[in-house]
Amino acid sequence: MTEPVITPRPLAKGDRIAIVSPAGIIKPQLVYNCLPVVADRGWVPYVGENTFNRAGTYAGTDEERYKDLETALIDPDTRAIICARGGYGCVHLLDRLDRLPLRDDPKWIVGYSDISALHALMTKHGIKSIHAPMTKHIAQHLGKDDDSLLLFSELEGATPDIESEGHPLNRPGKAEGLLVGGNLAVIAGLVSTPFDVIRPGRILFIEDIAEPIYKIERILYTLRLSGALGSLAGLVVGQFTDYAPDRNSASMEEMIARMVEPYSFPVAFGFHVGHVDHNVPMLCSSTVRLEVDRNFSKLVTIG
Repeated sequence: MTEPVITPRPLAKGDRIAIVSPAGIIKPQLVYNCLPVVADRGWVPYVGENTFNRAGTYAGTDEERYKDLETALIDPDTRAIICARGGYGCVHLLDRLDRLPLRDDPKWIVGYSDISALHALMTKHGIKSIHAPMTKHIAQHLGKDDDSLLLFSELEGATPDIESEGHPLNRPGKAEGLLVGGNLAVIAGLVSTPFDVIRPGRILFIEDIAEPIYKIERILYTLRLSGALGSLAGLVVGQFTDYAPDRNSASMEEMIARMVEPYSFPVAFGFHVGHVDHNVPMLCSSTVRLEVDRNFSKLVTIG
């Protein structure tokens, strides 16, 4: 990324929002239940043509899933894309999406988990996107919970501070840099590709689900041995869920703290980001200031 970062235009009443499935299969009812919530905000949601398709574990063939994203990304009336769910499959689409003129009319992309690959795509093109809850969460909470409301406000142009309570493993300090990250397994799979977001001077946030401690440690060792881990300006550790302690580490956080001991950048543990019900929207590719103390941590958007 060499060009200035672009912020997609804030959403206004009457703007169209596409809901598409670029990865795994989604139950139609979860999408249908989300539509009135989005409409209540004053926007006009629509469902991509292939959103409910099936091809193995994927929501359609590569061509079908790509087509829905391409249609939304080049449609001048569509201002945002909310991904129906994650799963696996976005990586199949990156090389073709990369050839689209994404900066000509940038759209908001919303999602997390496997959607981290699409955030990496947008980071490569210097466009902000939002790592945030998707259709199931929005529908279940009727858009009234703090995370859905924060997502909606960010789509409308707000840049609120993101705060988290303290954690005993926090490493105090302050840093500024481009905020990137998401699901660690997904972004680690993009290392050494054109979509690698783990670059010097950036603030990385990470989360994951159902990965054993040793597998996350192996990813971090790869980043450590390559020099990428030590080149970060800061690290935000989100929620790691559905795993068990092992004989080497009592928790994922303990292992991560051990892996970053050689460095001096600030590290914030316990951020509410990941495969959890309280999943705070993160403005990817924004320039932020990370402030960490034993008693709190905060991300302040400064650009």
